[in-house]
Amino acid sequence: MRRTAARAGGAVMYSGADAAPVPEAAPGPGPMQAPPAAPVPAQAPPQQQYELRTEFPFQLPRGYVDESGTVHRDGVMRLSTARDELVPLRDVRVQENPAFLSVVLLGRVITRLGTLPTVHDGTVENMFASDLAFLQDFYRQINAEGHTRAAVECPHCAEPFEVELGGSRLGES
Repeated sequence: MRRTAARAGGAVMYSGADAAPVPEAAPGPGPMQAPPAAPVPAQAPPQQQYELRTEFPFQLPRGYVDESGTVHRDGVMRLSTARDELVPLRDVRVQENPAFLSVVLLGRVITRLGTLPTVHDGTVENMFASDLAFLQDFYRQINAEGHTRAAVECPHCAEPFEVELGGSRLGES
């Protein structure tokens, strides 16, 4: 790796990550010029701390009603992995009915729902349609870094507008 840092009387050159600074000849009157004072290594700009968020809380509009009649609304969904999107494609239910993909996928990425001990595709399958639609939209938002729209311009009139980039079902682009 090679980088230079401008200095008030010359430059400091680095060759490699662990190399010591080597003074570079500063422009001057001739070869008899004195070497610059001991160079001070350039300080790296402060690194910006970035914390990757992998779990996102949500609240269902209606709530999942379990066998005992308890309503569960608060939950947590994690970011999807490539495996989460690939494994359901081998599921026989998905192969027979592609619309089932979102149910199986959501069953994999919802990590908590109310006080339920586990969440699985059977849980998602028994949710109200409005809650399923909410979760599908929430999945798209968190896995597309918060948005699935892009600003474009009409090629005919040059009017700007937005288009939806997301697929029609989960797991599609």
